[in-house]
Amino acid sequence: MVEDRFQMASLNAAKQQSRSFMKQRLGAVSHESAKSQSSVVSNTIRTLRPYVEAKRISVFLSMPNGEIQTDAIVRDALQSGKEVFIPYLHRNPISSTDLPPRVMDMVRLRDLHDYESLTPDRWGIPSVDPSTVHERQRIFGGPDAQHSEKALLDLILMPGVAFDTDPNTGAIRRLGHGKGFYDYFISRHNAKSTSLGEQERPVLLYGLALSEQFLSSPSEGSVPVGPLDQTLDGLILGNGDIKTSAENKTQ
Repeated sequence: MVEDRFQMASLNAAKQQSRSFMKQRLGAVSHESAKSQSSVVSNTIRTLRPYVEAKRISVFLSMPNGEIQTDAIVRDALQSGKEVFIPYLHRNPISSTDLPPRVMDMVRLRDLHDYESLTPDRWGIPSVDPSTVHERQRIFGGPDAQHSEKALLDLILMPGVAFDTDPNTGAIRRLGHGKGFYDYFISRHNAKSTSLGEQERPVLLYGLALSEQFLSSPSEGSVPVGPLDQTLDGLILGNGDIKTSAENKTQ
């Protein structure tokens, strides 16, 4: 037990060190570079097979700086007739010391007008009005008129602080912001998929990242991960590169 706590403390310290390193690195990325890289990612994803074939996707909405801007992706997905879900953070309805106090759900955008009506939160991220959530289809909602209890995703487009490839397994590793929102969401989504008998059609996980967020050599460090950290199926970088997990070569 003491050893487990020590290992967790060491892992958290390594993650925090990596986040500090990336904060400095991303601070040097110009607005023009981020905008250009975001355009490349948007154009690349439009022809990516998992995106083209997906009917129900979730897309993170971007902070103003330090990550890929997803506005063009959201617009393309809506205009292509896909069902688009975006993150919604709320208090965990289950109170337990073993569970996070706040969790993430994905709620569906109605249409382009709905998307354009979102207002920025304190971090500048366009956000859903909490008073409208009960009217929307949610991944972990229902039973309701929107049939949320049957809702599952085909593809999740994820943000992150840093990414790399495990040199031993070829897995794509992701360092998040430290709250565990995506890891816990994916775990719950997998459980729901199994309960609905859809475990043979797992959701695909793709990261979107500026080139500076990918650690390509040992001299840049590596992404520290623990047993609860989800690896990705793929990663799209701002230079147009597509990284895929050794276990998933679908493009």
